[in-house]
Amino acid sequence: MDNKKTILITGANGQLGQAFREIAEVNIKYSFIFTDKSALDITNQNAVNNFFAANNIDVCINCAAYTAVDKAETENEIAIAVNTIAVGFLAKACKNTHTQFIHISTDYVFDGTATQPYQPTNATNPINFYGLTKLNGELLAIKENTQTIIIRTAWVYSQFGNNFVKTMLRLMAQKHSIDVVNDQYGAPTNAADLVEAIMCIINTNNFVAGIYHYTNIGNITWFEFAKEIANNLKTTCIVQPIPSAQFKNAAARPTYSILNSSKIIEMYNVPMYNWQLSLQKCINTILQ
Repeated sequence: MDNKKTILITGANGQLGQAFREIAEVNIKYSFIFTDKSALDITNQNAVNNFFAANNIDVCINCAAYTAVDKAETENEIAIAVNTIAVGFLAKACKNTHTQFIHISTDYVFDGTATQPYQPTNATNPINFYGLTKLNGELLAIKENTQTIIIRTAWVYSQFGNNFVKTMLRLMAQKHSIDVVNDQYGAPTNAADLVEAIMCIINTNNFVAGIYHYTNIGNITWFEFAKEIANNLKTTCIVQPIPSAQFKNAAARPTYSILNSSKIIEMYNVPMYNWQLSLQKCINTILQ
């Protein structure tokens, strides 16, 4: 008899979902089920309930999200469906089937006016529609399932999909110089490190409900992030700092997005990595 725990990963084609695929290939301790919208439409409550009824799932990690921050300002309906309503469906299904629910959220639930790293208990106040839908997703998850674990992260990148690191690599190969904003502060997060943190929680089998923060160790601007990417590439492309006012976006961005990760470290002994080392590791993988 197979006594492996089964872990469901929604949003399997996103950055985090694909990072989970990487560890699933070598992780024989668990069975993984990976779903995208074609395999499981999480915005359809009947589809969610039927899927959970047909599969014996021990842990559900919701990596699915509508992440087009600027488009969310006008594509309200789909952002609400994926980032809010679907989260409630998953949380409720997990409660009904005694499945542990881990939901991934974002620094964008905050307004960015802080001067020290945000604690999970700090007041939320999103300044764009994407952030609002993610916050409402958190609230709905907790309402439907009080045993939910929420992990907020920020500035996620990986070897997969579209992200800041891959965009910079492409632009630096094409252009003599690029402009990058130098007045928004955050900490980059390698998706592989976030996966490791989540697996630390699962491996302990000690699920303590609540909100946690996780990012790599750092406090930098997007400009400093881009400069370090350039240093790793040893490129001749010049990275120029500009104020965010010069870079027009449909959605406002928080000026300060540093998250305090001490709670997840204390609770689960999660390893923390310096942002520069994690970035170097990712770039090396991409360039192999």
